[in-house]
Amino acid sequence: MAILKRSSGLLLHPTSLPGGFGIGELNSLAYRWVDFLVDAKQSIWQILPLAPTGYGNSPYSTASVFAGNPLLLDLKRIAHEGFIDFSALENAPNFTFDHVDFEAVINWKMPLLLDSYHQFREKATPEAQDSFRKFCQNHNGIWLNDFATFMAFKNHFDGKAWNEWPTPLRRFNPRAVKNMQAELARQIDAHKYLQYQFFKQWMELKAYTNERGVQIMGDIPIYTNFDCAEVWANQDIFLLDDDGNPTEVAGVPPDYFSPTGQLWGNPIYDWKSLKNSGFRWWIERVRMILETVDIVRIDHFRGFESFWAVPFGAKTAEHGEWRKGPGNAFFDALIKALGKIPIVVEDLGFITEAVGKLRDDYHFPGMKILQFAFGGDPNEPFLPHNYERNCIVYTGSHDNDTTLGWFKNAPEYEQKNCVKYIGGLRDDISWEMIRLASASTAVMAIFPVQDVLSLDESARMNTPGKAAGNWSWRLLPDQLGNHHAQKLAALSETYGRVPAGESKDE
Repeated sequence: MAILKRSSGLLLHPTSLPGGFGIGELNSLAYRWVDFLVDAKQSIWQILPLAPTGYGNSPYSTASVFAGNPLLLDLKRIAHEGFIDFSALENAPNFTFDHVDFEAVINWKMPLLLDSYHQFREKATPEAQDSFRKFCQNHNGIWLNDFATFMAFKNHFDGKAWNEWPTPLRRFNPRAVKNMQAELARQIDAHKYLQYQFFKQWMELKAYTNERGVQIMGDIPIYTNFDCAEVWANQDIFLLDDDGNPTEVAGVPPDYFSPTGQLWGNPIYDWKSLKNSGFRWWIERVRMILETVDIVRIDHFRGFESFWAVPFGAKTAEHGEWRKGPGNAFFDALIKALGKIPIVVEDLGFITEAVGKLRDDYHFPGMKILQFAFGGDPNEPFLPHNYERNCIVYTGSHDNDTTLGWFKNAPEYEQKNCVKYIGGLRDDISWEMIRLASASTAVMAIFPVQDVLSLDESARMNTPGKAAGNWSWRLLPDQLGNHHAQKLAALSETYGRVPAGESKDE
């Protein structure tokens, strides 16, 4: 596989960027963020999935695994293009700055964005219209038409899940779908237009990022949401009954932390059907994300070796069973189709020897979380002196508490073990962990921005199992300063993580 170079980077999802319209946007502040990464001598910008969010506003529960989230669109840019009235922006609600109020943002922003399509139809130059047509031609065969159709149908049926639609549409009957597409053609085109705007803005930001020596690491969850375009339009590759309901759903079995396991509820793939097609759908999924990011992090990697299948309708994950995943056949097909792919895998939790072998067969770097390291066992794999070089170390991920929040609430013995390991608390604990990760042998070190800012648990991005209140943390304007960049740059220089092409003395 592609070899990663010794480097470090920051974790910040675009929704967390500052800005005045309630949510991060792909605007000038996003470009300023990239400039900060450069000043801080960071080589990696890690993000979460960019897809349009569904239940709970989670980027891991989405209406599509191919589409982009239109809530991230730079409204002022679209206004400058002539497709949104500036007066609408001047009369925007008074959104909060420190967190995303998703309901308020969606209720104000989505009607504005959908209406901009009608402005585009009337005012766009022939060149812009041609650019839109080419975008649709390039993506329709893979995902775009299915996604835009799904969104228009869902709106038509008052937001109902696709398995509650009339039977011919629920079963994706070609004639019924085509007839409804003709009826809702304008609405379908509006959703295609929003994707056109999203990918235009994102790809320009990505180009700016790459030109400055920064790579973007994106996230590809193994599972899809049930109520998404891809399940509806590709029912043959999921384990569903004749009514469109899953026969089994995903989760993980009971363990020390959860006596009833975790019931995720995602539909499970029909891996036999996928294998018979040469894993074509998955290959196109990875091909698509590689257009938008430079490095791919595969979430729940162990599910490719074996996965926990729970009968649909079960209240907990206790009574599932392990099933074999596609294993080497999947990754062999992926590499044959796409070549060497820079992949990082989330290999946390209970990892069997077989899962480790699958990871190592392709030299995929796994993950190390410093917060898991200080139970007292010197052989603990999460302790830096036990790392193999081919891994990614995090002070914490999006699913963990901030470092300060973790340390404040950790058992006293963990606190003592941590302080003993780092040789005493010279700086605040967040920066001690950033230094420890930087100094490790791990090929890459990633720090959530909340840790750079030494924030406590109130700045946590996600608490697994908590139904509401996640994913909403935002960076305040000018909260990151030159002193943060200088401290990060000094660590990159000291521990050999300066971006390629730069010297220590630059």
